[in-house]
Amino acid sequence: MIKKQMTNWDDIRYFLSVARCGNLSTAAKELGVNHSTVSRRIQALEERHGVRLFERLPSGYQMNVAASSIYELALELEVKNQQVFRHLFGQDSRLQGEINLTMPHDIFDYCLSKELAEFKLLQPDILPNLFVAKGVKNLAAREADIAIRLTDKPPEYLIGKKVANLQHGIYSKSNMDLSEQVAIIVWSNESELPFWAKENYPLAKVALRVDDLYSMYAAVKAGIGIARMPCYLPDVIRDMSVKRLPIELPLSSWGVWVLSHIDLRNTAKVRCCREFLTDRLQQRKLLFEGNESMYKD
Repeated sequence: MIKKQMTNWDDIRYFLSVARCGNLSTAAKELGVNHSTVSRRIQALEERHGVRLFERLPSGYQMNVAASSIYELALELEVKNQQVFRHLFGQDSRLQGEINLTMPHDIFDYCLSKELAEFKLLQPDILPNLFVAKGVKNLAAREADIAIRLTDKPPEYLIGKKVANLQHGIYSKSNMDLSEQVAIIVWSNESELPFWAKENYPLAKVALRVDDLYSMYAAVKAGIGIARMPCYLPDVIRDMSVKRLPIELPLSSWGVWVLSHIDLRNTAKVRCCREFLTDRLQQRKLLFEGNESMYKD
C-alpha cells in the first residue's frame, strides 16, 4: 500500500513566511512561534517531499528553483484560505467572542480609550484585541477586523465611513522666538524642506526628524522646533505651552476612517463595534477638523 504524502495548510503557511522574510527569526516572529519550530517545520516539509526548497546562506534562507516554482501557487492557496475563514466569520451572529482592532496609538490614547471602556460596559462578552504598533494590519488576512486609519483613499475591498477630514496646523512652543532662522521638525521620510516651511519660513533649518506623531508633539513642547501636525493631538492634550500659529493650511484630503473587510459586513460583533466607534469619532469631528484649537497669538 502506497502511503500518500499530504501537505496541510500549516506547511504552506510556514513556507510562505520563510520565503517572504528570508530568515527564520523574522518568520518566527511573524508566525508567533520560536526559531527552532520554524526550522523544524521547514526541514520536515523538505524531507516529506524529498525536495530542498531553501538555500541556507549566512544572510538567511533563499528560495531555490523548486521553491520558486510553487511560490505563486502557495500565494493563491493563502488567499483562498483567508477567504474561507472570512466567510465563516462573516456569518457569526453572536455578540460575543474576540475581535481584532487596529488604530494609531495616539488615536487610542487620546481619543478612544475612554470610549472603548464604555463599549466594554455595553458589550461585556466581546473581547477586543487592540493593535497600536506601527505598520498597517492586513484586513484580508484578518490581522484586524476593524481598522481606524488616517488615509486619503482606503482599498475598495474595505467598507466603512470617513468620519472627518484632517486639518493640520503649525505648532510652536509658546515662548519660542520665530524672528530668526526657524528650527523645524519634520517626518523621517522628508529629505527637503516641506511645502509649509518653504511658504512661511524659507530660511528654516531642519532640527529633528521623527517617525511618530506624539514624539513630534513632545519635541515641539521641548522647544526643539516648530512642526506641522494634525490638529487633533495637540488640541486634545490642550497644553498651554504649545500653541497653534496663525497660519492657515488647507484642509487635508486625508481623513479619519473606520473600516472593515466587506466579507465581515454581517458579522454581528464587528458591525456592533464598528458602528459604536464611528459614532464616537463623529462626535469629535470638530476636533479632527481643527476647530478646537487654543489658538493664535
